[in-house]
Amino acid sequence: MTDILTVTMNPALDVSTSTDRVMDTHKLRCTVANQHPGGGGINVARVLHRLGGDCLALFPAGGVTGQLLRQLLDEERVPSHCIDIGGETRESFSVHETSTGRDFRFVLPGPDVAPTEWAACLAYVRALGKSAKPPRYLVVSGSLPPGVPTDFCAQLAHAARAGGSRVVVDTSGPALAAALAAGVYLVKPSLRELRDLTGRPLTTQTEWSEAAQQLIHDRHAQVVALSLGEDGALLVTADQALRAKGVSVKVASSIGAGDSFVAGLIWALSRNDDVEQAFRYGMAAGAAALLSAGTALCQPADVERLHHEVTVARV
Repeated sequence: MTDILTVTMNPALDVSTSTDRVMDTHKLRCTVANQHPGGGGINVARVLHRLGGDCLALFPAGGVTGQLLRQLLDEERVPSHCIDIGGETRESFSVHETSTGRDFRFVLPGPDVAPTEWAACLAYVRALGKSAKPPRYLVVSGSLPPGVPTDFCAQLAHAARAGGSRVVVDTSGPALAAALAAGVYLVKPSLRELRDLTGRPLTTQTEWSEAAQQLIHDRHAQVVALSLGEDGALLVTADQALRAKGVSVKVASSIGAGDSFVAGLIWALSRNDDVEQAFRYGMAAGAAALLSAGTALCQPADVERLHHEVTVARV
């Protein structure tokens, strides 16, 4: 029994470090590496747990890297359910360039997940949907590893909706298009992803809002949370469009900010905050994540402090 179930089909052991400048051919002397359990849905669950949300992280993992990922997640006391797989869970490596503040992210494809393995993840979601108290929210976030079909997120959406769950999707490419075709409650595309979906340049705020409204009109989503990077975000529903500017903070790393945004938004919605207040908490969680190196993500005290600084305007 859980209020919010997150699904991460391509989890990773996130390894992060820093160096003064990234240059080719040179040996780059780095700081001591940090390790965190990672992957979109796992990061969302980590933040939800810190904020006091009732959540469970579902993911497939295998090998030595998978064991370490599970250990790190247990150390954070994040409730989880792991589907064992034969392949080795991937690592992701990031380097923060201290001289410029830029982040360099090296992302591996992940293991080949067998049909029986990804089917076990889907079966787990279906079983929860048939339980006495299905999750109110299903958050599927991150990429799909090799072997998992493109329409897997769409299959999850169908299974979750059958149990009455609200489906939240944060992925990209064909997997995102398939999920939207199935219909979801909330989608969080970047501007680049929205451009890819629509095939339009989308250069103005009016065009961003119109594209989001079209997704809602076509019943692909009920809420669109459009990430605009340093320019903040746009949140669109059937009857309103809200724009929030980014909160000014000292950036230690930009990694994990999007996952923290999703977690803050869904956490607030799960406790029945209105959409505008939930948007504030999403923006605050995303900004708070920038304060921490690597994928340490946000801290509750920072989220609570920063949500008072978020300005939201109707557009």
